[in-house]
Amino acid sequence: MERVRTAILSICLVLLVVSASEVKAAEQYPAKPITFIIPIEAGSDGDVVTRPLCQKASAILGVPVVVVNKPGGGSTIGYLELYKSKPDGYTIGMSTVTIVTNKLQGLMDYDYRDFSLFSTFYVSANNVYGSTKTKRPFKTIQEAISFAKANPGEVSVASGGIGQSIWIGAMTFITGTGIEANVIPQAGAGALVIAQVAGGHADLGVLGMAGAKPQIEAGNARFLASLGSKREVPPFDNVPTLSELGYDAVWESFGIVMGPPKMPKDISEKLAKAFAAAAADPEYHKFLLQRSTPPLNLPQDKIVPYCDQQRNRVRNIMGKAGILKEK
Repeated sequence: MERVRTAILSICLVLLVVSASEVKAAEQYPAKPITFIIPIEAGSDGDVVTRPLCQKASAILGVPVVVVNKPGGGSTIGYLELYKSKPDGYTIGMSTVTIVTNKLQGLMDYDYRDFSLFSTFYVSANNVYGSTKTKRPFKTIQEAISFAKANPGEVSVASGGIGQSIWIGAMTFITGTGIEANVIPQAGAGALVIAQVAGGHADLGVLGMAGAKPQIEAGNARFLASLGSKREVPPFDNVPTLSELGYDAVWESFGIVMGPPKMPKDISEKLAKAFAAAAADPEYHKFLLQRSTPPLNLPQDKIVPYCDQQRNRVRNIMGKAGILKEK
């Protein structure tokens, strides 16, 4: 009996020591560099706006935040590595809207609800652009919509590949306005879409402002309307959103800082506080606006509801297109 009592006491002592060590580690966090996974290519729009955010967060946390790009598989490679990482706060990362869409397409078994979400930092609306080179150089979105309704299937709309974010944007525009159009999916993303518009191969195209801006400035494309919840930043804030015009048509990508599932609350709170402060920094806001990318600073408890809204829109569109895989 005495041996049993001694064994129990020894186990309790070990547990107390381990618990005390964990508490001390949490109090000292962060005590070493933090790896930050970006699941998209180096040099892409999302990558470019994330790196300075990490630099600011690094200064706040007092340790290096080391960016590692893990592109591929529609961001699934980077998401998987983050999902399986140890939840100790030393491996975190970011997501775009693919954290919503991938599960719906059957590319992943998990989504934003399965990660530890810390902070939002940017939003990138899809917009509708008109070609100045086709036989129908629409000058306003109302003109384009009216023509498309009067001539079903005649207006061509360039989009990204089926299931991609800018394809969802194109379908949001088409279904939200009630038009019938000839959708021309591109194998790539925004660069190929704007090339179709600028070259006069498509009447309209849907993509983000960063990719379209050079062709607008060159006079080959015209900004007609935004699919954003708000207007674009100056000098493009004179163009209305589709929702302003009475259409249920909103589609945006975004950046979220997140970590693996089930992270300790105290570490999660430290990261959320640091990245929220970095994302709200005036200098960082200035950097975003110079790239025609509006900041997005949602309270931590509003991130999931925001993503839920996007998810509901995507489910409806993918269901109609026959590509919805999530039950």
